[in-house]
Amino acid sequence: MPLGYVAPVLHAHLPFVRHPEYPEFLEEDWFYEAITETYLPLLDMMEGLVRDAVPFRLTMSLTPPLCAMMRDPLLQDRYVHGLEKLIELAGKELDRTKHDPVFHDLARFYHDRLHHCRTMFCDRYRRDLVGAFRKFQDAGVLEIITCGATHGFLPLMREFPQAVRAQIQVARNDYRNCFGRDPRGIWLPECAYYPGLENYLQESEIRWFILDAHGLL
Repeated sequence: MPLGYVAPVLHAHLPFVRHPEYPEFLEEDWFYEAITETYLPLLDMMEGLVRDAVPFRLTMSLTPPLCAMMRDPLLQDRYVHGLEKLIELAGKELDRTKHDPVFHDLARFYHDRLHHCRTMFCDRYRRDLVGAFRKFQDAGVLEIITCGATHGFLPLMREFPQAVRAQIQVARNDYRNCFGRDPRGIWLPECAYYPGLENYLQESEIRWFILDAHGLL
């Protein structure tokens, strides 16, 4: 009889940042870096596992603010623009380091990797990262869970039931819009729980939630 189970659960969240009034905005770079360094590699890894017929199951949250940024055409355009600039820089590094085999190999690594990211984002997924993750959920290898609508710290809203209810119900409705079904689970923002919070989750037919261990101690 097993003593327990290990369940890998990834939490994907970024605060919503979108500033069309500026041609470039530093905090938006967090999102673009996360696409290149986290979301595309994760999708690429799952593609490889499916292609090689390796059985796997994974759970991850995609928060409403993050999904909103993933689906935003302006941020999609800016990501591609930034990626093109990085590819140009990597090409210049290839030329600059052509007589230095150590750094030249590193420059080639990043040049090839950035090209691969552009191919994945623009050609394979048509800029639709939410749809790309949804495909794996529909295939039964990934379970996507939700989070609070704005990642609000729910215990601080305890005295305002309408605010707690809004955080959960808006998150559920956004999930429906993105993934075509209701979420079964939720990553509580900051894993923060208070007694009675489960009643609001039950109202939205959310079956389970993630919290810190000391939330039950």
